[in-house]
Amino acid sequence: MDRAINDFLTARATPAGPGLRAIAVDGKALRGSRTHVTGHVTLLAAMDHTGHVLAQRQVADKSNEIPAFRPLLDSVDLTGTVITADALHTQHAHGTYLRERGAHYIAQVKANHPGLFDRVRRLPWREITLDHYDRTRAHHRLEIRRLKTAAFAHLDHPDAHQALQVVPWRADFTTGELTIERVYLTTSLPPGAATGAQLADWIRGHWKIENLLHHVRNRTFREDDSKIHADHLPRIMTGLRNLAIGVHRQNGHTNIAAALRHTARDRRKPLAALGLTG
Repeated sequence: MDRAINDFLTARATPAGPGLRAIAVDGKALRGSRTHVTGHVTLLAAMDHTGHVLAQRQVADKSNEIPAFRPLLDSVDLTGTVITADALHTQHAHGTYLRERGAHYIAQVKANHPGLFDRVRRLPWREITLDHYDRTRAHHRLEIRRLKTAAFAHLDHPDAHQALQVVPWRADFTTGELTIERVYLTTSLPPGAATGAQLADWIRGHWKIENLLHHVRNRTFREDDSKIHADHLPRIMTGLRNLAIGVHRQNGHTNIAAALRHTARDRRKPLAALGLTG
């Protein structure tokens, strides 16, 4: 079923343009699937940055997402792609696998990789030139994002050529709260292979995919409230949610909840009128 959904969405997707295609890898626990005798089901997904699910895999019981990374991507064409992932997947084996498959990566670096994290964060970032600056204001909030890059002759990660620092500033006008973070990443992309704006867009795109997985599926589809737990049903229901999200995103809707309300009003229309045939 996962393959059928992914093939359907791929067939109706707009062909990718020139340049690298960004794919995010992220996992989500289906908390409502937990019972008094079994743990919750965890699914790992590969999604392009438009929100189209390319592959989905269930994480084995008593395991974590790391062993599922390679099997998940084995079925995905990684030619001309850049893979974004959180710090859990900043693994030497993952980096080597992606480079062997012809993919680049942008991987977040946190304290769970102390040697790499310490080396990256101790760079003289104050003296490094700003590569990209972005400022947005919406929903009673101001966001400023600053990106810096530093080239490396050698970094202790497969084919790592650059370290990145992203500093998001968020000012909430409702609460008066100001939040400042410092995020560190590493990438196999050599200097000049992508602009600062492209790198910033891919990093922010991954955060949007995390939001799509963790918030849209919960707020719009109330995924964590679902108590379905028997057999493969939790994974099947998630696949159907991915299908709905993918179709609406491909149709140009960014507000999935509003799109679903609109579709409900048009439920008497034939499928062809909704773009759901294929």
